[in-house]
Amino acid sequence: MTETLVQRLEAPIDTLTQQVLGEACERRLKLATAESCTGGLLASVLTDVVGQAHAFERGFVVYTDEAKHELLGVPSDLLERCGAVSEPVAIALAQGALEASHADVAVSITGFAGRGAPGEEPGLVYFAAARLGRPTHTRERHYGDVGRERVRLAALTDALEMFREQIV
Repeated sequence: MTETLVQRLEAPIDTLTQQVLGEACERRLKLATAESCTGGLLASVLTDVVGQAHAFERGFVVYTDEAKHELLGVPSDLLERCGAVSEPVAIALAQGALEASHADVAVSITGFAGRGAPGEEPGLVYFAAARLGRPTHTRERHYGDVGRERVRLAALTDALEMFREQIV
């Protein structure tokens, strides 16, 4: 048997991933992701579960402002005014992922996974969850200066929880 990333992660992430995909399959919902600081980690775990990964429609890794604008239609003036790591940009990313895909539910993640430029708060991450026909929900997390890996794994858990909340 091939070892997958989701099998190597902590049990809560594995369980959440299987719940999200199972519930999405039951409801015939398609999922999309828009990721910045997690670099595709969320999309990776959503494609890891044999027999349920078909619920994942597509993912966007949009690390630069240009990618956010070009691939998901995030307005350049919004990026300049609010910064890439902000609630309005997280919302625009999730809504852009819905519009640029055939998904029913999209979750976005944008944040500072580690130490960056002066004035950037390490561990600050914004999320948005958008579902067709429903209001978009957001979440703000301050994980602290705990290192890139721990921030990314914590963000993965929050993003999976947001998917689950939007699916049910």
